[in-house]
Amino acid sequence: MAQSIPMPARTRRRRGVLAPVAGLVVLGICGLAVVGIVGSQVGPGAVIAGALCALLPVGPVVATFLWIDRWEPEPPRLLLVAFLWGAGFAALSALLINSSAMYAADQLLGRGRADVVGGAIIAPFVEEGLKGLFLVGLLVFRRREFDGIVDGVVYAGLVATGFAFTENILYIGRAFAEDGVIGQSGGVLAVLLLRGVFSPFAHPLFTAMTGIGAGIAATSRSAVVRVLAVVAGYLVAVVLHGLWNGAAILGDGAAFVGVYGFVMVPLFLAVITLVLWQRRHEQRVVAQQLPGFVQSGWIAPSEMPLLASLAGRRGWRAAVRQRSGRAAAAAVADYQAAVTELAFLRRRISRGTVRGDARRRHDEMLAELFRARARAIGMPDALAAAWRRQQPPPGWAPPSQAGYRAGYGPPPGYRPPGGGGGRPTAG
Repeated sequence: MAQSIPMPARTRRRRGVLAPVAGLVVLGICGLAVVGIVGSQVGPGAVIAGALCALLPVGPVVATFLWIDRWEPEPPRLLLVAFLWGAGFAALSALLINSSAMYAADQLLGRGRADVVGGAIIAPFVEEGLKGLFLVGLLVFRRREFDGIVDGVVYAGLVATGFAFTENILYIGRAFAEDGVIGQSGGVLAVLLLRGVFSPFAHPLFTAMTGIGAGIAATSRSAVVRVLAVVAGYLVAVVLHGLWNGAAILGDGAAFVGVYGFVMVPLFLAVITLVLWQRRHEQRVVAQQLPGFVQSGWIAPSEMPLLASLAGRRGWRAAVRQRSGRAAAAAVADYQAAVTELAFLRRRISRGTVRGDARRRHDEMLAELFRARARAIGMPDALAAAWRRQQPPPGWAPPSQAGYRAGYGPPPGYRPPGGGGGRPTAG
């Protein structure tokens, strides 16, 4: 039997750096191609004005999704890729596919009907499919970054925000080209108000349906449920997108206001409620795992209340930042993230939803927790600063023994690694 030769570590590191950079470059080129196409239609001045105006809603929308993602922050590089996927690849592909489909519809149906079919049917299927493709890619290739519905909504939201940014450049740029910078007819102001003020979350709301489906798929043990959840989420996104576009194309102002007020706003509030409920669930998962972490000696007992809530974590980082500086606070933040990652993984292992080598992944995350804690300990007072103004919990006694403590083992179905391994000491 032929033996596989392991890839040298240096080669793995090189690929680990070059692949994301190459992906970012490709997505950036796609975005520039879209800007070039739009510029050829409306002129460079209108594109610049459209881009500047399109940036205005991006900050608040992105900040909202980052706020949602506070319990288990996703890798910043992957979040950037999500945004660029929407702004670059998805936007360029949608522009090309929609244009080709509209040309075919013009030939078959005539201009009037083609506009309706293109806006209410073709565009929703194409655009939601291209945006959702990123989520499917995460489920297939980066499954370990997907922990549930909150992650699905966050990634979907950033992809859709990027897509909406590029689309807004097109629409606002056209308005500038037709109405001028002063905008005597009010066309520019109308587009700005509609897309930047009243509906900046429209695309994120549509694609969030696919994200919710992907989140359900990530936590399901059934292959059938995983497929159906993603497909159902995508179809709901298409229906919502088509309803939104159709109301704008077919109806008068009253129809659009009706869809906005009686469909989109209630659905937006429902998604917010779902996300907040899921965040509360994530907090419970972490809080339930922490006592076992203490018993195994992976964290110190004094750290439990600081890790069990967002307020505790935020206060810990603030105390460390005030006393020891930003670098120490960043080290504590990395440690907090490592604790959360391991807690979520152990939860998935206990539910049987981890595919692949669960033992290896558990060992990797546990090792990362130890490394993150060691970095935090290396910072001046990083693990002690939070307790300067309060008494430590009763019975505070940092663990110092090596190996796993028998009182708290890994989840059912998981065999702990042999060889012990160092147990962290308290800072």
